[in-house]
Parts: sequence; structure tokens; C-alpha cells
Amino acid sequence: MKIKQIDWNHWQPEASATLMFVIRGEEVLLIHKKRGLGAGKVNGPGGHIEPGEKPMACAIRETREELCIESKNVNYMGELYFHAEDMPRIHAYVYTATDYEGEPTETDEAIPLWTPMAKIPFDKMWQDDQLWLPQVLRGNKIRGWFVFEKENLLDHRLEINPQTTQILDAAYTATTYPAGIWA
Repeated sequence: MKIKQIDWNHWQPEASATLMFVIRGEEVLLIHKKRGLGAGKVNGPGGHIEPGEKPMACAIRETREELCIESKNVNYMGELYFHAEDMPRIHAYVYTATDYEGEPTETDEAIPLWTPMAKIPFDKMWQDDQLWLPQVLRGNKIRGWFVFEKENLLDHRLEINPQTTQILDAAYTATTYPAGIWA
């Protein structure tokens, strides 16, 4: 399936989620995900937005739950739309943090990985990450649409510093989606 074949104007996600990337100098804090969607992959901490929860609050909460740290100086960086026939359709909000309190600690969900930005292990990540994550780490806002099948990226569209970026945290509250995919 191709990007152009999907009616993105009427597309509806099955879940809303967040990703957080904590930046320390020339390093970024990633995780080795231990369970749930993407188990075994490297990614940023994040997960399912709870009913009534704002995306930024979710990103901070998920980072606390997965790594035992409190993210500080959090910035909205964009949105990602993931379509797949064999996985949940996901609308994800991306954030960065330039400070934190606590010590990144392994939990039952994640193993913390401080990674030099020049050596991000894209071969252990979702295929789309190599397209948008470097932009986010450079400070660019993004909006991306991705089509997957069996964890393989089939097609994508990526906007860097889009003119129409909408920061929804002020008014947005999540729609209720099944939480089972995140367990």
C-alpha cells in the first residue's frame, strides 16, 4: 500500500502515543524495549496516552515509568502517523527534553541506553526512525506519515519544519483507545 492510496484526511488511529528523547550534550537517551509493541527494538521511551491525558504529560509519565527519571525542559517536536493492516494504526507525538532529574534505571519495561548521536543503532530500530529522528535531534520539527506491513516500511512522507505544525497540548485530550497493545 502506498501513501497516496490512504485517505489521510479521514484516517483514524487505533491508538495515540508519545515518544521522548532526552538529550545530554552529544548523546541521546534511548531504550531497549523489553515488552509490548516493538519489544526487542531500540527506541525512545514512550507509550499509550491515557484517557483525558495530554500528550506532553504522557511523554513525561512514560519516561518516568520506563526509566525512573523526571524529564525537564520538554519540547514538542512533531507528530507521526503510522498505518499498517497487521499492526495498530498509531498517531504519535514526539518530544525532546534537555534536562532530567534522577538516574536512568532499568525497569521491567526498558533498559536505558545513552547513545552518541553519531552512533544511533538504526539497524535495531523501526525503519522510519532513521528518516525523522536525526531531524528531531537537530532541533527541527517534523510531521511524518508511514505505511508498514509486517514491520517493513513500504512508503512514507516526511515534512521538516512544516508550516502548519499545530501544538495541541493546550487543548488536546486523548480519545480512549485499547491499551492492550502497550502491555
